Amino acid sequence: MRQAHLTVSQHTTADGVHVLTLAGEIDHTTAGTFRQALTADDGSAQYTVIDFRDVTFMDSSGINVLVAANNAARACDGWLRLAHTPTRVQDLLRIVGLDDVIELYATLHQALAPEAAA
Repeated sequence: MRQAHLTVSQHTTADGVHVLTLAGEIDHTTAGTFRQALTADDGSAQYTVIDFRDVTFMDSSGINVLVAANNAARACDGWLRLAHTPTRVQDLLRIVGLDDVIELYATLHQALAPEAAA
């Protein structure tokens, strides 16, 4: 059995937005990596954008991580946004209704735009 691989690069913008760029697969073997990356260096991630451009697969493990991250962001009056979400991942988000809870953007630039918060 082949084990999934997920790489994460991250940075924080000058405005304090935690940006994650993911590549690979999100499943039960990589969900911990994904979950850990969602916590900024200072232990909080009030505002987060996740770039899914290079994600090739996501199962319910990824959904669980997104729900927890969205709940944590909202608990501190923040938000979680997704950018470049591939069709396969969008379909999964629609099936579970998460596309109604977390905002999806076509590009990273749009997700980072201040007017997106309005």
